[in-house]
Amino acid sequence: MITSFVILVLGFAALVWSADRFVYGAAALAKNFGVPTLIVGLTVVAMGSSAPEMMVSASAALANKTDTAVGNAVGSNITNILLVLGVTALLRPLSVSSSTLKREIPLVLLVSIATWYIFSDNYFSFFEGAALLFGFVVFIGGLIFISLRAKNQNDPFVSEACDEVPDNVPTKKAIFWLVVGMILLPVSSHFLVGSAVDIAKHFGLSDLVIGLTIIAIGTSLPELAASIAGVLKNEDDLALGNIVGSNIFNILAVLPLAGLINPSVIDASVASRDVIIMIGATLALIAMSLNFRGQRRINRLEGGLLLIAFVIYQGYIFSQVG
Repeated sequence: MITSFVILVLGFAALVWSADRFVYGAAALAKNFGVPTLIVGLTVVAMGSSAPEMMVSASAALANKTDTAVGNAVGSNITNILLVLGVTALLRPLSVSSSTLKREIPLVLLVSIATWYIFSDNYFSFFEGAALLFGFVVFIGGLIFISLRAKNQNDPFVSEACDEVPDNVPTKKAIFWLVVGMILLPVSSHFLVGSAVDIAKHFGLSDLVIGLTIIAIGTSLPELAASIAGVLKNEDDLALGNIVGSNIFNILAVLPLAGLINPSVIDASVASRDVIIMIGATLALIAMSLNFRGQRRINRLEGGLLLIAFVIYQGYIFSQVG
């Protein structure tokens, strides 16, 4: 069992590092081939923090662990709002000033409700996975179109995303890191999922619970690091944008992998418990960031309440085990 825990920790570390290197190489290569910085920033870089979830969900689905793949996506969204946003707001209250975020935050609620509808029959089909993925393509296309045509090109979130695009990186170096990331991402995710399954079996945890807890928290580490870095640099929109963007990507790009790769019956608790919690957390995010008092700000008290809610949710899940 100690070996499984060691592999799990090393797998998370390798997954996060290789995802960062993959995004760095892909973004730099796209920039070198003339892709506009705006497009690179809103696609490759913005999706970077969701790369771990994508690889883990794909590996779990290939291993016939669809519940783990689904739990990873749903659990990551819950973790992003309740844990990541909670910790970030405790460090420093977050102001919401980006018009992009004001559009995207309600969209998180919309796709969350769509997720509940899809899982309400306790089955995730290939068609449903394809529909979500199509929604992702439409979302990215719409985001780029709106950003290119916007009269105000100084949107904080867009500007900060573009600032993350690496510049003046030699093509050979970009290709090197791209290849390193492409190799290590699937390898690290394979070992991570394998060790997580071993741990789950040892403690009598279901495939869904292991996805909602250990794996979801681990794959949300990039969002936590990026959000903390954002508030420390006084870039509130980037910090919040990482969470909002990741939640949209998790539903429209990560979740579909489970249905596309391994359509199957899923645990009934997903629709009756976990997606409801995800929707509730999203409503809390909307209430805190798009309030009616004119002060678009997530304060420390609200951050503390989110963190308490996360602890209660995790405790409830484990109380149901066995």
